[in-house]
Amino acid sequence: MNKKLTKTLSLLGAGALVAGCAATTSNLDSAALDKLTSDVVASSFRDQGIVKVSAALAEDATLKACDAADVSGKPINAAAGKALEEANFKTIKWPSNGKFLGDWKEGEKIAQSGRGETFTDQAGMANGGNCYNCHQIDKKEISFGTIGPSLYNYGKIRGVKDPSSPESKAIVEYTWGKIWNSKAYNACSNMPRAGHKGILNEDQVRHIVALLLDPKSPVNQ
Repeated sequence: MNKKLTKTLSLLGAGALVAGCAATTSNLDSAALDKLTSDVVASSFRDQGIVKVSAALAEDATLKACDAADVSGKPINAAAGKALEEANFKTIKWPSNGKFLGDWKEGEKIAQSGRGETFTDQAGMANGGNCYNCHQIDKKEISFGTIGPSLYNYGKIRGVKDPSSPESKAIVEYTWGKIWNSKAYNACSNMPRAGHKGILNEDQVRHIVALLLDPKSPVNQ
């Protein structure tokens, strides 16, 4: 579940109960309030088109731990965070054909597109990466988010002159893995787990990697 949504609904749910029946809610522990919040959220949404409530609200161990840390205001335990990162790393699917880089021009199209994953979309349609929503990528782009770091000159800064060279292997694999499942490197990363969650397919991830690392890409100009 979305962290801010969880926290807001927890507060609203608790506040509404206190206002309506203070004597009763004063006896509710955090687990009971969490269940109340989940029940309220579950009853507030419905399946429509390709969007299913069960999938939209599903939480795995990583999301539960990070949501709990966010609500409490305390950072996740270092050992627990490391364990979650290791578990997420195991989910990374590496290129089936051994090729990490695709076509950076296709990668730019994917990065610019925020389409997909809504109830009006058709099942099986290609999603966009919506990368500019959080990152600066191309210097010519004037509209971009700042939740994530700037990715302009991503490959150039890291000294990637030839992505196929042995010395570039580590950064190429890291880039792939980060896009596939960001939580393998930062358990509570705000970055979507694009490959792991099926937002992007293998070819799309390959194109995004090319956008970031191909010396000919505008990212590295």
